[in-house]
Amino acid sequence: MKSSMQVAQFAAHGAPDVLRIVERPIPEPAAGEVLVRMLAVSLNHLDLWARRGMPGLKLPMPFIPGSDGCGEVVACGAGVEGWSAGQRVVVLPGASSGTSAHDLAGNDFFSDDYQVRGEHFDGLDREFLCIESRYLLALPEGLDPVQVAAIPLVFITAWGALIERAKLKAGETALILGGSSGVGSAGIQIAKDLGCWVIATAGTEEKRAFSRSLGADEVVDHHDPNWSKTVKAMTGGRGADVVFEHVGPATWASSMRSLARNGRLVTCGGTTGPEVSILLPHLFIKNQSVLGSTMGPVRAYPEILRKVTEGAYRPTLHEVMPLSQIVRAHELLEGGQVVGKIVVVPGE
Repeated sequence: MKSSMQVAQFAAHGAPDVLRIVERPIPEPAAGEVLVRMLAVSLNHLDLWARRGMPGLKLPMPFIPGSDGCGEVVACGAGVEGWSAGQRVVVLPGASSGTSAHDLAGNDFFSDDYQVRGEHFDGLDREFLCIESRYLLALPEGLDPVQVAAIPLVFITAWGALIERAKLKAGETALILGGSSGVGSAGIQIAKDLGCWVIATAGTEEKRAFSRSLGADEVVDHHDPNWSKTVKAMTGGRGADVVFEHVGPATWASSMRSLARNGRLVTCGGTTGPEVSILLPHLFIKNQSVLGSTMGPVRAYPEILRKVTEGAYRPTLHEVMPLSQIVRAHELLEGGQVVGKIVVVPGE
């Protein structure tokens, strides 16, 4: 095996051109660790935020982005059981001590020490990775690692928001913002699989058609200043039982106006900014809930992968490109023209 590996990193925050491809030594697995050769890594908006810089989050420089992907076991450190060279694996994006009360209850994403790979510590945009074996899942037989690389972060985020936090149920109406985005496309599929009536938003006809192809029953143009009225009309004046928000200021007011009495708005991000406003009388008179959500429970991954194997959930790839084109990949995602996910292949 060669002695060095390809790594994408940045040494300062800024535009996509701060990213560099460098060579680093291939690490050796310590006790309890597995050396994984990364076969594919997906891009998320989180990669853009980490690269640009986020208030209150100081990253060690140089920093390697990339939160989720698939790989192949190369070697195991002392004490590792259940893994052997050649096995294909899914690398989980979240990390925690594993010992907190929330961890032990299967709700690791609630733990105070919960962190995300590629946000709080070095990520996966590299050829080889040493990682604790508990953060690996076997890639189910018959699934393509490049396709599945697009699954973990967005599906666990949408699962955590819709199922764990908002308690979405069959028969309810779900409004999914940004239906063509990674987390939005996952949200549509999760809600539809639950037996919900799904409305999505999207900004172009291409993205609206894509949202429909994933199962959205109706799609509205979120560039239309009156789109919340359209949602209300579609629901007979009620609005949506659950609104899945991740856009932020650009859509927040309309999202709140689209929320039904006793409805729950759940948010996992703000791609258009960090500050929004709430009209308190509307909130308490209508008995509405606003919920924050970050990621989801590790116990959900086997079920998510089972759904992928059965075809109930499917990856949504916009483009696959070599890791050497990481700057272009960031530019595409930042430009807002991506429909689904971009996946990069290390070593190419």
